[in-house]
Amino acid sequence: MTNADVSIIGLAVLLTLSLVPRAHLGLAAFPAAFIVAGITGVDADDFATFFPSGFFTLIVGVMALFAIIQMTGAMDAILSVARRLAGGKVVLLPVVAFAVGALLACIGTLPVAAIAIAAPLTMGMAKTYRLPQFLMAASMLNGILCGLFSPIAVFGLTSNAEIDKLGIDMPSFSNVALTLIPLAIGVALTAILMFVYRHRLRECAAQTSSVRVDADQDQRRGGRPAMIGALVALALLVIAGVGFDLNMGYVGFLLAFVLMMAFKLESRDIIDRVPWGAVVLICGLLTYLGLMEHLGAFKRLGELLTIGDSAVLGLLVLCYIAAITSFLANSIAVIVTVLPLLPPLIDAGVNPLGAVLAVLLSAVLVDLNPIGATGGLVLGATTADSRQRLFRQMLAWGLGAVAMAPVTMWALFGLW
Repeated sequence: MTNADVSIIGLAVLLTLSLVPRAHLGLAAFPAAFIVAGITGVDADDFATFFPSGFFTLIVGVMALFAIIQMTGAMDAILSVARRLAGGKVVLLPVVAFAVGALLACIGTLPVAAIAIAAPLTMGMAKTYRLPQFLMAASMLNGILCGLFSPIAVFGLTSNAEIDKLGIDMPSFSNVALTLIPLAIGVALTAILMFVYRHRLRECAAQTSSVRVDADQDQRRGGRPAMIGALVALALLVIAGVGFDLNMGYVGFLLAFVLMMAFKLESRDIIDRVPWGAVVLICGLLTYLGLMEHLGAFKRLGELLTIGDSAVLGLLVLCYIAAITSFLANSIAVIVTVLPLLPPLIDAGVNPLGAVLAVLLSAVLVDLNPIGATGGLVLGATTADSRQRLFRQMLAWGLGAVAMAPVTMWALFGLW
């Protein structure tokens, strides 16, 4: 048994623990990483580098700012606008969440930045209008993930550059296809989820027809000036992330501190609203996944999936490697690790556009999972009493997507 095998078994144990009601996966992941590192002989200095300091800064900084946005009533104002965008119809709010996510992604916002902006707003809508939290999270993430292949978005730019570098001969309409086909799949998935939740949506519409999002005015801090200041701070956060690609965590800390001092807000109220449980959960899992990558677990999983010499079956294997890599690491890793394996299959007769679509969509469709920065930001924006349930729903969806998305995308596009 290799060191990579040990880490894979450890991950399987951790995911099984997530089914135990009182087990906290984050608290389990840290000692699991420590034990596996000891068994496999990982140096202590190397082990310390696996802690995701970048994610910690991102989620705490952004959530501190959104705590102030909630405290000042600015979130209520935003939710009122969202409802008006839906024509006053609560059942259409998932469409608004999808559209906001897709727009942010299509204009070039980095995935983590887009989720950091959209997740608190989307989950705020879910809480205020009592909508299914998984439906809202999935709608928003479908929009972001399926909008990433715009020619000016990070995935579109990176994948096109990698395709050119590899010398893959794509048709002239490939940019249009790579943009519109993922968006169409995102729309279809969101429509299916809305159909599945149609009865809940109708119930929520009936229950919230008289809900006023500004009902807690006397609980607001700082009055109208603070609310306006918080809205300006949110706009600055978006500009910093979208326009200048600045670290949104540090920008969030800066804006939160300025607002706290300017409007005499209590620091304790801000700190208490940061979702520390979600921070521990995702930091623990990312620490363990960093150890797995160091031990070569992802490469080992790829080796375990190797079957036959058929080009078509080889593409199916690559789709599964892309899905697993994305689930355990991130989608962008797929572009630099899996796309370079496509040219031999294309030379053997696989359609180049279909192969690229199958691999890339296999990667992004599994990103609706609680393991990683994506899930951490969504869980962090969720109310504490529903966080565990949403975690399990996202985990079930993510594991189901790992099993089904690759073969589905392969059947739809890989057999062209």
